[in-house]
Amino acid sequence: MRVLFLTWRDVAHPQAGGSEVLVDRLALGLLERGHEPAVLCGGPVAEHPYPVVNAGGTYTQYLRAPFAYRRHFADADLVVDVENGIPFFSPLWRRKPVLCLVHHVHEDQWATRFATPIAGVGRVLEGRAMPAVYARSLFLAVSDSTRQALTAIGVPDGRIRVMTLGVDGAPADAERSPTPLFVALGRLVPHKRVEVVLRAWRVLQPVVGGELVVIGEGPERSTLEEAAGPGVTFAGHISEEEKRRLLARAWVLVHGAHHEGWGIAIVEAAAFGTPAVAFDVPGVRDAVVDGETGVLVRYETELAAAWAELADDGERRRVLGEAARRRAATLGWDATIDQFLAVAGEAVGWAEAIA
Repeated sequence: MRVLFLTWRDVAHPQAGGSEVLVDRLALGLLERGHEPAVLCGGPVAEHPYPVVNAGGTYTQYLRAPFAYRRHFADADLVVDVENGIPFFSPLWRRKPVLCLVHHVHEDQWATRFATPIAGVGRVLEGRAMPAVYARSLFLAVSDSTRQALTAIGVPDGRIRVMTLGVDGAPADAERSPTPLFVALGRLVPHKRVEVVLRAWRVLQPVVGGELVVIGEGPERSTLEEAAGPGVTFAGHISEEEKRRLLARAWVLVHGAHHEGWGIAIVEAAAFGTPAVAFDVPGVRDAVVDGETGVLVRYETELAAAWAELADDGERRRVLGEAARRRAATLGWDATIDQFLAVAGEAVGWAEAIA
């Protein structure tokens, strides 16, 4: 099968996140199984075992994508249109099968990044135009939370499929830090709410001591660095090996996100037996089993208290961490590829049946 992924960024982009990781793993998995994947996205891009074409800048790529598609990928059997705020609306310029891959519905996130008029346009494009334009296509959600959000904006539940994301395994003998070490992992953008984690840390640090390491890059970094108190290290964009080392040594992953599609950082930490403290919000509640693999809180005032309790109770951290590790071990990338291929085949058949 020739599969083209239309997506916002390449995994090599400095601000790549979970969406880009997923597309890369899907493309590699398809390639290993004899299919022909390719990616069309905004720059910058890097070389990969599969073809990647730079469609332009952050926003101009949406205008240039139809022309790049016709020039390079018009023979694709399936286009996977990845929605990052808004999709590419490919059914308007492609008559062959399209599958719309959605991480999360952005809703009020628009107002945190754009001025009111632009945010309003974004909400209309995502909440009204997307369900209409993809009325003859299947949707693929990365969590049940995303499925529910799609139904809330008018996508019929019968046209939504859910795929479970994978996670890389980790060695069972990873060495934990002997002193308190906590990690926040994710892009430094408004909806990740790293500032909430920093406020909780200022309350917690005088009591427990130790270090909070913030892993990730983004436009909020300078503001967050100014707001950080003692004991905070901003690691920035680090190698996969260094990230894994920090996750293995951390006592707890602290996650402040307002919402997620699927908390990939949470399950990455879980693979190392590191439990999470996070908010009970869409996507995150799919990645954390509250009271079993981590602790979910509803309000900012609860975050520092839950964090302090775990920092003080090594046995509870161990029990939660072992349960998190067992759950992560069930989330393999091979299973994700299996699920994707099943939905991809269905999407092609679906499009042919209604043509």
